[in-house]
Amino acid sequence: LVTTRDAELVRDRSTPLADIMTPVSDLVLGSSTKSLQENERLLLESKHGKLPIVDQQGNLVALLTRASYKDQLNRPPSGLPSFDTEGRILCGAAIGTRDADRLRAEALALVGVDALILDSSQGDSIYQLEMIKFLKHNLPKVDVIAGNVVTQNQARRLLEAGADGLRVGMGSGSICTTQEVCAVGRGQATAVYKVGQIAKDFGVPILADGGIQNSGHIVKALSLGASVAMCGSMFSGSTEAPGQYFFQDGVRVKKYRGMGSLDAMKKGSDSRYLSESGHLKVAQGVSGTVRDKGSVKIMIPYLAHGVKQGFQDLGANSLSKVHDLLATGELTMEVRTG
Repeated sequence: LVTTRDAELVRDRSTPLADIMTPVSDLVLGSSTKSLQENERLLLESKHGKLPIVDQQGNLVALLTRASYKDQLNRPPSGLPSFDTEGRILCGAAIGTRDADRLRAEALALVGVDALILDSSQGDSIYQLEMIKFLKHNLPKVDVIAGNVVTQNQARRLLEAGADGLRVGMGSGSICTTQEVCAVGRGQATAVYKVGQIAKDFGVPILADGGIQNSGHIVKALSLGASVAMCGSMFSGSTEAPGQYFFQDGVRVKKYRGMGSLDAMKKGSDSRYLSESGHLKVAQGVSGTVRDKGSVKIMIPYLAHGVKQGFQDLGANSLSKVHDLLATGELTMEVRTG
C-alpha cells in the first residue's frame, strides 16, 4: 500500500514504489466475507486511516477509509444514502439511444452501475424501444429507466418493451421551453397522475421530472403516483452541483443551463432532441445563473422534514400508503387559486 504520506517527502521521483510501500505482511486487512460493520470496527481498532478490503484470494476489492466513515456519521438525520447489497452507494448513469451508447452501457455495467437512464426529451421513439430491448436482453441485471413521457399511450409502449421505470415530464422544467417552442408537453400534475395509473398496472415506478421547486411540490408529485421526484433547479447552485462558482454583480453564482439550450447543444446534447444531423438547431431550453445555495447536506434535511410533515397531514406513514389512498379515492386533489 502506498499513501500520500509515504510519497510526499520523497525528493527523488524515480524511486521505485517498492522502496516506500508498506508490504502486505505489515498491513491490517479487511475481508470481503465480513460485513461492513465488522470491517468498520476493524478500521477503528487499527487506528489507521485506511483499511484495504481483500477477497479470499488476496485481491483488493474495496478500500474503507476513516474519512468516509466519519462522513457517514456526520450525515443528516434524514437518513443514509441508498446502498446495494455490498454496501456500495447505488449509482445510475444516463445514456442516449444511438448505437455508440450500447458500448457505453456495456462498459457501465462492467463497473457495477445499478440503473441506466435513457436520456431523451421524447421517449416514445423507435430508437428507445430498440435500446430497451437490447439492454434487457444483454444486461438483464441492470434496471432501465425510460422516458420522458406524458401520456398513457407513450408509457404503454415503453412498459411493454421492458422498462423498469419511467421518467415523466415534458417542458415543465424551470429552464425548459419545449411547450412554448414546440407546443408539445403536458401539465406536470396531470402527466404524473395519468402515467402513474398505467405504470401501476405494470408494477413499475415513475419519476416526476420537472417543476419541483420546494418540498410541497415533492409531496404533490408523490401523492399523484410518483415514487421519485427529480430535482434540477432546486439543487443547482449547491456546492455539489457541477460547474464553477463566479461572481455576478457581487453575487456568488453558478451557471445553470437546460439540456435543450444552445449552450448545451454545442456540447453534444442535441442528440437528446434528435437534431444532431441538422444544420439548424432549435433551442428548447435556456441558460441562466443561480445563487450559491450551500451544500445539499443542509438543504435535504429540511426537504425531507417537509415531505414527512405533508404525509403526516395526509394520514399516510409511507409512500405505499399514500398511493393506496390515491387508488381508493380517499385522497383527492383540488385546484387551488390565489
